[in-house]
Amino acid sequence: MINEQTEGRIKKLETLKSQGISVYPERFSTNYELFEASQLEDGTSGVRVAGRIMSIRNFNKLIFITISNIQGSLQLLLKRDEVGQIPFEQFNDLLDIGDFIGVAGRMYTTKTEEKTLRIESYVFLGKALRSLPEKWHGLSNIELRYRQRYLDLMMTKDTQNRLLSRSKMVRAIRRFFEDQEFLEVETPVLQHTSSGAIAKPFRTYHNSLDTELNLRIAPETYLKRLIVGGFTKVFEFAKCFRNEGISPQHLQEFTMVEGYAAYWNYEDTMKLMREMILYILRQTFNTTTITIKGQTIDFSLEWEVISFRDLIFNETGIDINLYPNVKDLLQETKKRNIDLDHSEINSIGRGSFIDLLYIKTCRPQLVKPTFLIQHPIDLSPLARANDGDQTLTDRFQLVVNGAEIINAYSELVDPIEQRKRLEDQAILKSNGDLEAMEMDEDYLTAMEYGMPPISGWGFGIERLLMILTDSDSIKECTLFPLTKKL
Repeated sequence: MINEQTEGRIKKLETLKSQGISVYPERFSTNYELFEASQLEDGTSGVRVAGRIMSIRNFNKLIFITISNIQGSLQLLLKRDEVGQIPFEQFNDLLDIGDFIGVAGRMYTTKTEEKTLRIESYVFLGKALRSLPEKWHGLSNIELRYRQRYLDLMMTKDTQNRLLSRSKMVRAIRRFFEDQEFLEVETPVLQHTSSGAIAKPFRTYHNSLDTELNLRIAPETYLKRLIVGGFTKVFEFAKCFRNEGISPQHLQEFTMVEGYAAYWNYEDTMKLMREMILYILRQTFNTTTITIKGQTIDFSLEWEVISFRDLIFNETGIDINLYPNVKDLLQETKKRNIDLDHSEINSIGRGSFIDLLYIKTCRPQLVKPTFLIQHPIDLSPLARANDGDQTLTDRFQLVVNGAEIINAYSELVDPIEQRKRLEDQAILKSNGDLEAMEMDEDYLTAMEYGMPPISGWGFGIERLLMILTDSDSIKECTLFPLTKKL
């Protein structure tokens, strides 16, 4: 049903048409972006810009207009004695906030010290048939902000800045890896198995092949196949899908950056990841110091390194090495009145249980950047066992403000050991652990052709941006987060 405001805008559109004005013109030639024009010297002429009208202040014979886009805004001045009676009245009578215009003119500075373009001519570029949200209140409904992100981007400066930072961050990451001689590649989204992470996949069906497929949960095993094929340093920006619960730190569809280097170990990768984070901060925010939950953190200072066992013991008093049986570990947590709040607590494997214990009791305490190392092998089906202790893996996670933002390890390249671990995972899955990995015969075949030493890493773009911008929800860090259908 058309409301009164929309009906009025449609009438204005028809009036423009009747006056011979093209209401949806093909193009408009600009020579400056809005943010560039706002920095021009007074007297600069021949300036041509375009944008959406965000405010109109009418003073009888002159009108101040603000136009904007995602990167900036510019004030315009429309004077009746400078553009003529008819164009002035057409604007006054027929244009609204939300419409698009293209203008040409010269720059000057107002008495209030605001850079302004004096309009010499303007062209109508498009009518908004719906009114924008009220300027001073914007979009207060969070669900509406996510569902109609285009309005949020128009009206909310924080959203604009955050998502512009995302684009800058992606560009910085790509440049960093290319400068380190890594090659960018692409691997399949549709996969026969859900290898590469401990997560529940989304499932789909391929009609022509008459087979069920999974949307990938990680690109890991395909990137490792490339190492088998002769690549030595690769990375990918990979859309991944995990059918897991909704939380402020999880998205079901997210962008992962994952990469591998032949002949490296996890300590080489740890050094690379620190360099990468510092590079991202400088390129995206022009600083290595940011504020997280009111605490100022300088990422250029030394980062703490702590083992999984020590962290859990420090927070809970439980030495996980004393409980090789998951049932005994469960009893010990109950004895200490630690409620892990998990509906399938009795069916998950030891690795998933330890991870849950860590997530509930330890991770929220890690605010400053911390490398968490020496993960139990139960947690890492694709990681290399430590030479000194075969129950641990050569792995690290970078944790900041209670969130894991990078996961990395020395890779398991022994196909016999890999088969054994995947068989153990398959047993867990058959016993009800929905996040356990599936058997992947094709990947095992690739491994049997031989792998060099490898180290790899993965991190989510949205999670990293969430931490670095101190956002309350990961949904703030993606352009179009998934919302429930109305």
